[in-house]
Amino acid sequence: MYSILVVDDEPDNFDVIETFLSNQDYQLYYAANGQEAIDSLDTYNPDLILLDVMMPGIDGIEVCQQIKTISKWQAIPIIMVTALSSKSDLARCLNTGANDFISKPVNAVELRARIESMLRMKQQYDDLQTLLKLREDMVKMVVHDLRNPLMGIFLGLELLLSKDYPQEKQNRKLAQVYSSAQALQLLIDDLLQVALLESGKFRLNLTAVTLCTLIQSATSNFKAIAAQKNQSLVSQLPEEFSRAILVDATMMHRVLDNLLSNAIKFSPRNSQIVVKLEFTTFGDAKIQVIDSGPGVPDALQQKIFEKYEIGTLMSDVSQIGLGLAFCKMVVEAHGGKICVRNNQPQGAIFEITLSGC
Repeated sequence: MYSILVVDDEPDNFDVIETFLSNQDYQLYYAANGQEAIDSLDTYNPDLILLDVMMPGIDGIEVCQQIKTISKWQAIPIIMVTALSSKSDLARCLNTGANDFISKPVNAVELRARIESMLRMKQQYDDLQTLLKLREDMVKMVVHDLRNPLMGIFLGLELLLSKDYPQEKQNRKLAQVYSSAQALQLLIDDLLQVALLESGKFRLNLTAVTLCTLIQSATSNFKAIAAQKNQSLVSQLPEEFSRAILVDATMMHRVLDNLLSNAIKFSPRNSQIVVKLEFTTFGDAKIQVIDSGPGVPDALQQKIFEKYEIGTLMSDVSQIGLGLAFCKMVVEAHGGKICVRNNQPQGAIFEITLSGC
């Protein structure tokens, strides 16, 4: 519901406006003079101000000037309500920062139309500010999450280049460097691919792919990373090993990479991660990535696939909120579905269903 502050020294004028807007979904507030209006802004937080020009004390033009000098309220549309009719007077109202004006006596149809027009502008401004804030937050998250694996790579390489670094520790350090590089690549690829998918410029390269082979490839890439937490990656594959369906192999591989990367990050040490494939009686393929991490709260099981949405915050885990959004875009581009549900007794099951046709 939009809120409107009506500023007028005549209470009867407020009653008229209230009558004209009685069938509209607006919350109306009243201020009897200019100073009262300025003092009440924080209390009422209006979306629009109807401001009478001719008032004793501080007139409407001065009130408008003062409001427009306060950064917090500069974006609020102000409609001047005036009995003035000369071009110079109307120009003066607009020059003070007013967004529109309406002449007395006020016409109900005109009043509603001008209010609706100004509120549309205010909504567009608010939407733009929300988008800019979202992008600002996203950039901060991206910079933070890109910096972490990059620092891991640099520190690892510095140690490997050191003459004093023990030979027996080099393989383990190389595995950590590789893990950081892979995390960095996934983040960058997610950003690029999400942008392409949203722009509509991306086209799937569909070929007949053996999902068992695809899953084996994805899990083998992460075995060394999982081993750092003493985790085991287990593939449960059907007997019809060579059965193929039409998918974009590269993009579907990246979907599995994201799901496996998340499972490793969120699962505790010494745990097991299972990748399971089965074919339904209808010929569809169902892929499950099963972990024993913190799981996803029921209220977030839909939202988690939206951009920049994060399920369970963990202080030691990079979470940008793009990986699952990317997975959803790719799976749905294939005409499939992706969902998450709780594992028992603990963890999450991410499930992809792809048509076998």
